[in-house]
Amino acid sequence: MNNKRKLYIVLMRGLMVVSTVLTVSLVLFLMGYVLVKGLPNISWELISTKPSYITERIGILPDILNTVYIVLATLIIVLPLGVSAAIYLTEYAKNKKIVSIIEYAAETLSGIPSIIYGLVGMLLFSNNFGTSLIAGALTLVIMNLPTVMRTTQESLKTVPQSYREGAFGLGAGKWRVIRTVVLPGCVDGVITGCILSVGRILGESAALLFTAGFAHALNGIFEGLTSPGATLTVALYVYAKEEGEFGVAFGIAAILMILTLLINLSATMVGKHFSKRRSV
Repeated sequence: MNNKRKLYIVLMRGLMVVSTVLTVSLVLFLMGYVLVKGLPNISWELISTKPSYITERIGILPDILNTVYIVLATLIIVLPLGVSAAIYLTEYAKNKKIVSIIEYAAETLSGIPSIIYGLVGMLLFSNNFGTSLIAGALTLVIMNLPTVMRTTQESLKTVPQSYREGAFGLGAGKWRVIRTVVLPGCVDGVITGCILSVGRILGESAALLFTAGFAHALNGIFEGLTSPGATLTVALYVYAKEEGEFGVAFGIAAILMILTLLINLSATMVGKHFSKRRSV
């Protein structure tokens, strides 16, 4: 090995080490900064009450519940649609040219700014269902459908063809092979799509300002879905930009970060559970 080659390897390793350290440092700094600024502002009164302009009380319980409602409503719709579309495109579709066009369109839709989805959602859903959480959830379904579909589709492609051929050789039908062989082998991809979707739902604000509104009413799940309501990200924007309550805004940011970490941890544990069942 000549000296130029050795120098090149050392430089590349150095660049990788520097990039890793910078990335990890930036992530830890952002997380630490938000938690340090936000945790002292979190109190039981803040997370367990609704706001009152008469007593000048600030509470984010309605915003927490609205966030849970919109996450559940979006996932209940987007996961079956995205997984079903991925199964059809991977296992049933014969025209590969049309499949490639659909894949390209899905990847293009993933990069469209969310405010455009908000405008479309306002015209399609808010005009029919009113400004409500269900209109926001349907808008988020359109936003997250390409992500769930593509991650599941790529995961389906990683299942070895020999698994399918072996199951067919034993006399299993097409759907039975998909249900008992293919899907258990791509659970990781479905969970990845779920995590990405939850992250985008929790972090979305522009589209929800158009479709869901920013009310702070305390409602049950069915009444809440048909009423306007602010999620945590929208509430963060309102408190920071409109009311100047930066302490509350940092508290909401810390809650969002903790909630995201808990959801990702839960999804990882579910993935490990299915992996263990598959290996048994």
